[in-house]
Amino acid sequence: VLVFGSVSVSSRFISLPKAQPKRVVVEFTAFGGIYTVIQTKAKITVDEWGENYIMMGPYYEHNFKTQVEKCEPPNQAIKAAMDSLINNGCQVHFGRWLIEGSPYVILFDIGAAAWNLDRWKGDLWNACSIGLPYHDREANDSLIFGSLVAWFFKELTDQLQDKPNVIAHFHEWQAGTGLVLSRSRKIPLATVFTTHATLLGRYLCAGNADFYNNLDKFNIDQEAGERQIYHRYCLERAAVHCAHVFTTVSQITAVEANHMLHRQPDVVTPNGLNVRKFSAMHEFQNLHSMNKAKIQEFVRGHFYGHLDFNLEKTLFFFIAGRYEFSNKGADLFLESLSRLNYLLRVHKSDVTVVVFFIMPAKTNNFNVESLKGQAVRKQLWDTAQSVKEKFGKRLYESLLRGEIPDMSKILDRDDFTIMKRAIYATQRHSFPPVTTHNMLDDSTDPILSNIRRIGLFNGRNDRVKIVFHPEFLSSTSPLLPMDYEEFVRGCHLGVFPSYYEPWGYTPGECTVMGIPSVTTNLSGFGCFMEEHVSDPSEYGIYIVDRRFRSADESCSQLTQFMFSFCQQSRRQRIIQRNRTERLSDLLDWRYLGRFYMHARHLALSRSFPGKFKMDHLNLAPTQGFRYPRPASVPPSPSASLHSTPHHSDEEDDDTYDEEEEAERDRQNIKAPFTLGAEPEGKSKQPLENGN
Repeated sequence: VLVFGSVSVSSRFISLPKAQPKRVVVEFTAFGGIYTVIQTKAKITVDEWGENYIMMGPYYEHNFKTQVEKCEPPNQAIKAAMDSLINNGCQVHFGRWLIEGSPYVILFDIGAAAWNLDRWKGDLWNACSIGLPYHDREANDSLIFGSLVAWFFKELTDQLQDKPNVIAHFHEWQAGTGLVLSRSRKIPLATVFTTHATLLGRYLCAGNADFYNNLDKFNIDQEAGERQIYHRYCLERAAVHCAHVFTTVSQITAVEANHMLHRQPDVVTPNGLNVRKFSAMHEFQNLHSMNKAKIQEFVRGHFYGHLDFNLEKTLFFFIAGRYEFSNKGADLFLESLSRLNYLLRVHKSDVTVVVFFIMPAKTNNFNVESLKGQAVRKQLWDTAQSVKEKFGKRLYESLLRGEIPDMSKILDRDDFTIMKRAIYATQRHSFPPVTTHNMLDDSTDPILSNIRRIGLFNGRNDRVKIVFHPEFLSSTSPLLPMDYEEFVRGCHLGVFPSYYEPWGYTPGECTVMGIPSVTTNLSGFGCFMEEHVSDPSEYGIYIVDRRFRSADESCSQLTQFMFSFCQQSRRQRIIQRNRTERLSDLLDWRYLGRFYMHARHLALSRSFPGKFKMDHLNLAPTQGFRYPRPASVPPSPSASLHSTPHHSDEEDDDTYDEEEEAERDRQNIKAPFTLGAEPEGKSKQPLENGN
């Protein structure tokens, strides 16, 4: 529903509880490419504001029919504002978005209002002297949407007068046009703008610039102009400076925004998750075992004929996300895998690492060799089951006669023939494929080119095997029939050594599912964990230093993290997964959502200073957060008695004391947040006029 090109767009309408009639607030939010953020946060916001929480976005007929339940607005002021736009030739739709929390949505048909584009370009130029080129469709669509939003706000505030007041919260530059136009027209709104990554920062990092070491040296206007995004950059910067409150999602992005957009964020609003969705209590260890077995079945087929490694001593690592080779750290990861392979071979380790790259790329279809591998595995399974059935029947009959069967005669010649044919069918004269699909750009693909450079071709002597799956996972796939959540639970370690990652949901999802992960101090998630956990590696969060070390030093550090992980015993990894899962509360929207509450209250105090004072609105310190008290480590799941690596004699030395673990948590884990008073020097913003 909320897709605007490649960007999600939305809005929300909120009033404070009826018990505080003098602080009745209406809030709208328009947001950019942050689908996961808004979708997961919707439930707690609906719980807080009820029917006064409304999202806003563009209308697409197919999505509206499948994901929205049409209904009438609960508020007469909203209905009157919608009718005003409809009577002037615009198409506006209202309904409930069918996600958890079922928030209301107002959807504008951008195509039906496109005839106003030239006039609205003139309005934008008159308001802030920003011109949009005709060929940039995304920027033009954002202008149409922003103009409709500003028009709607004007009609709504005219209906409401000053009871209740309105907060407008905009996310990303695509929604920022509505903020700029609303402020220039002096519409009485309290405005908040959130950037999840600066526009120019994305472009510079995608171009392999030494970004963080040169933040203060970039000529911003020149860099934006050379990339032909100067008009977009101007829209983003105008929105940042027009907003009463400016927020971003992490401390590292706050540093970036200060240099790129020339304004220090007032509040950092970390991204959370609906932890209850992933909560499995004491079952997450069993879920790991069950899903690991499914991955092992895929590996048996993919490496048929070369399955000379012990699956009981095999670890599964993975990296997933958008195919941004450098930004996501795939370049660093591949170089580290080459070094890890060398270390495992030199130390004659019996541990094998199978690494999955789950990144969508351009493909034709599955390659024949991958499909054949799964077919061979299935054929061998059917053969084994057939022989087993015959063997069991003859054994049973022999025992009924009171005889110990002659094992040399219990299987006949036909059985041996069938088994030999099955073995010959598994002969393979080529290496197992590195990729599961036929790549359109095989010769120039960054991952495949680097695999050729480091020479990891899944050879028999390699202790690190690579599987590149250039497609998102699906339970209907004929190769790896697993959803992403199932796959993550079945792996041992997620590796996300990103160079540019304003937040990083992938390691966060690993954490709430009890799977250790690697992140960096250039990701918002990594900075957040460094701030709140004194020794993250003890809790399965390995943070690579990519900010203050050279690329070679960072690569060596990542290699050492992975090598140390390979040396852990099975029980050590069970204990670590318990510790990782106990960090879930740190990422729960129940606590992190309070940062957004703080930003809204701060916006009210700045836009309506006569009615709202920050000291009255300031939220209490952290409430409700409980330091996790560990339960006893459950016994090894029966399904994974022969888990990887195999149980060793030294494992009995790894004791797990509940009181000791509880004390460790109290010392190591910091409360999710503390909210301070209003930042100094920000009481008055550009365009501040009491509205």
